[in-house]
Amino acid sequence: MRMKRLFPVLFGIGLSLPVPAADVLNAKLMTLDLARDIANHTLEACRKQGYQTAVVVLDRAGDPQVVLRDVYVSRHAMEIAERKAGAVILSGISSGGFRKNRSDMRAELNELPGVFLVQGGLPIRAGGSLIGAVGVSGAPGGEKDEACAAAGIKAVQERLDFAE
Repeated sequence: MRMKRLFPVLFGIGLSLPVPAADVLNAKLMTLDLARDIANHTLEACRKQGYQTAVVVLDRAGDPQVVLRDVYVSRHAMEIAERKAGAVILSGISSGGFRKNRSDMRAELNELPGVFLVQGGLPIRAGGSLIGAVGVSGAPGGEKDEACAAAGIKAVQERLDFAE
């Protein structure tokens, strides 16, 4: 008899508890072919402007998927390109936009391993999901690095737009 009275109360409490999230999630991941194509198109866009650059494409977890370095580019440019892309993975927006939005703590954020808040890193999105980032370093100015990255993404934009 007592259980009959408690059941509605316990059942009501159970309905108000948060529903646990799914145990398995689907995620969009960038293929090596797509990452390579973005990197190649980015490097070519810089070359057409006469710039020797380093290009790094990171996956959604922030791990390097493709690293390209033109002949006269130092290893330091590769690191800078990777850190620009890392800022994008951290924020979900361009590295230059992140720099502008968080000028209050730019110095502290630049101390994070793998992050550098300067222009030249852009997000790679497919179907609204962040699937990676491209970072460029070596052109004479972050705006030129970013323009090359934008050209690399634009070259595969149709593939990104129609990705499932």
